[in-house]
Amino acid sequence: MIIRKLFKFENAHIVRGCSTQRCRASIHGHSYKVEVLLESDFLDNGQMVYDFGLMKQGMKELIDAFDHAIALWDGDDVEYINDMKRNSNRWVQIPVSPSAEQFSRLIFVMIDKLHWFTEMVNGEKMVRLFSIIVHETETGYAQCFRSDAYSEKMGLIDLEKIIFSDEIRQGWSDPELWDKIKRGEKFINPTTV
Repeated sequence: MIIRKLFKFENAHIVRGCSTQRCRASIHGHSYKVEVLLESDFLDNGQMVYDFGLMKQGMKELIDAFDHAIALWDGDDVEYINDMKRNSNRWVQIPVSPSAEQFSRLIFVMIDKLHWFTEMVNGEKMVRLFSIIVHETETGYAQCFRSDAYSEKMGLIDLEKIIFSDEIRQGWSDPELWDKIKRGEKFINPTTV
């Protein structure tokens, strides 16, 4: 069975190297919708694949980190990156260009890492991240599966190169959330949310 949780965020960026002049040469933004799809062949003690309330914690905080922020590709012009950081409190530096395709891969890897280190305590069994869908517009989206997220052909995503601004980190329930995920620290789900 597959379950789906929808998240939303507003984000600004430049997508260098794309075909459209407006997108590759000007800061612009989108109202993103992100679908997180989890799957399992089992149900937990509440007869659910995974309690939606649990997804409002770390998963939501990671996705919400992009809200009202600027996504900065670390391969972009250094002067541009530094100017954006200097003039915006909310920024995320990422190791890929912020296209819908790369956002779906990036979010997949981030959520997958968090999920991998989450200890489930309410009878959840073999719950896996199935897919991430990133809607960039009402008519266009990119969908990432595990094979896409970890594809050498598309380029491996180095989590160490994802940097969240202090403003974003201080807004989390735990400002060390991302560092803990990268270190592989265990997260224990509560039995009730």
